[in-house]
Amino acid sequence: MSGAPAGRRPDSAEAVDPARFELLLVPPRPRTGLRVLPSRVIAMCVVELQKLRHDRTELYTRAVQPALWLLIFGETFTHLRAIPTGGIPYIDFLAPGIIAQSAMFIAIFYGIMIIWERDAGILTKLLVTPTPRAALISGKAFASGVKALIQALVVILIAAALGVGLTWNPLKLLGVAVVVILGSAFFSCLSITIAGIVLTRDRLMGIGQAITMPLFFASNALYPVAIMPGWLQVVSRINPLSYQVDALRGLLLGTSSHLLLDFGVLIFAAALGITAASSLLGRLAR
Repeated sequence: MSGAPAGRRPDSAEAVDPARFELLLVPPRPRTGLRVLPSRVIAMCVVELQKLRHDRTELYTRAVQPALWLLIFGETFTHLRAIPTGGIPYIDFLAPGIIAQSAMFIAIFYGIMIIWERDAGILTKLLVTPTPRAALISGKAFASGVKALIQALVVILIAAALGVGLTWNPLKLLGVAVVVILGSAFFSCLSITIAGIVLTRDRLMGIGQAITMPLFFASNALYPVAIMPGWLQVVSRINPLSYQVDALRGLLLGTSSHLLLDFGVLIFAAALGITAASSLLGRLAR
């Protein structure tokens, strides 16, 4: 028995390609740069949206204010006919503005969440990962856009119940979704940028409350730009909310608009906001 020939395991081992052993011993090169950015943005966006599973109260409570704007303000001024709207009922004219307003109100206080993450030590842990800061900010920005999109759906359903003549063209509704997400991305990045400057929740809350209504009233959400005073028209033309409302009106109501300009301004504003917020993220974490 002891003299029996041994198995042919050495031969089989020699037949294995050495390149396979190299693949096992040498780890694959990690993805870097632009190749990793989309996956990291999506991952951060999903993490942010997971918070909705634990607390959906915010979505329900925030639906009250736009409903009141449409039911009370919209219906009243429709009967008064005090604001020229180009031949469409005032409530139709108002609905896209309320969609943009509700999206902005969700996004403009987004910086409070990142300050809370800093105080809880979460932000520091995120910054030591290989995830680029632009991906962290982009994920949070587009997560706020998805939340605003849910809010916009609520407003659209309320407006449809009130008889507002909205389009149901799938391509135009897709354009509405893109507009809402881009606008929310800008305003959430604006909030994170302010958070990186003031560093505290109380200051951020005060500044947020101070700028939300001026941004809203200095846009074309409630009335056409043509009836504004000259100085307010200038402010409205540099207000990204005006371009968001203009695009929503053109897509939902079919009114005359400047969609290429509107999308261009919103994309530029969102990119500028992500850049500014990313540059201040390290200061916020100190």
